[in-house]
Amino acid sequence: QFRRIISRAFTRRPAAQLKPRIAELSAQIVDRVIAKGECEFVSEIAGELPSYVIAELTGIPLADGRELYKLTEIIHTAPEVLKEGEQAGAIMKMFNYAQQVYRDKLAKPTDDLASQIIHAEVDGRSLDEIDFQLFFMLLIDAGGDTTRNLVAGGLHTLIENPQSLQEWQAHANDELDASARDELLRMVSPVIYFRRTAMKDVELHGQLIKTGDKVVRYFGAANFDPRKFKNPTELQLHRFPNEQIAFGTGAHVCLGQHIARVEIDCMFHEIFSRMQGFKLAEKPQWLESNFISGIRHMPITFEQR
Repeated sequence: QFRRIISRAFTRRPAAQLKPRIAELSAQIVDRVIAKGECEFVSEIAGELPSYVIAELTGIPLADGRELYKLTEIIHTAPEVLKEGEQAGAIMKMFNYAQQVYRDKLAKPTDDLASQIIHAEVDGRSLDEIDFQLFFMLLIDAGGDTTRNLVAGGLHTLIENPQSLQEWQAHANDELDASARDELLRMVSPVIYFRRTAMKDVELHGQLIKTGDKVVRYFGAANFDPRKFKNPTELQLHRFPNEQIAFGTGAHVCLGQHIARVEIDCMFHEIFSRMQGFKLAEKPQWLESNFISGIRHMPITFEQR
């Protein structure tokens, strides 16, 4: 019911209609680094686009989207590697920001997702401030992770597979772009797992799962299943069929998957059409998390095409 409030904005057609604006933002992001020949790829490129897109969708300033992305990174980091109270502090900052958005949009609604959520009803009642704060955090959180970590992790994977990188740059087209993107989604699997609750007793591969049991699904394990994918550890840009499940499946499939695909395609198109000769300037630093598989720091050097 909560998904239904905003689901229309995330279907295939609205996502396609966003493509010109997403392409424009991608160009602006590359414009800022192209002359330098080097950049910190995660914060300056991969993390910028999804932060901007979700900011525009929710009707907040683009710069705020970037700052909120920093908070989501802290929220996803394993608590034991953070300072005491740092994670709770990030969540409170997010909630406080959402509280202000709630009050602003309640007073002056506009044509954006935040306003739609605030003025929607679930089970005959309007969402209150806490409902909105939780919904807002989920949107900001989920709106950045897959794209940011796929683009950064994807480029890292391609740098480690130079022949595939060279092929993609030399023969980029809509068909190859989609195929290569899905293969990177399979290889990188940005979200590590989700936990669900069994609604009825079921036996799976000889294991009895009872009603109410907690079941954890590991996306990377599924995406590397040798019974489903031939030579699963190999990067194959033309892999077909490729039934990767990086966005999940069924009732809980990623709401923003169509927008994420547009973001990924536009960002890689912009990168590969204007940059080449990618090299790691330092060994990438990965986010210390058992929930999100993502690179948090990856300086690179490159040449202009």
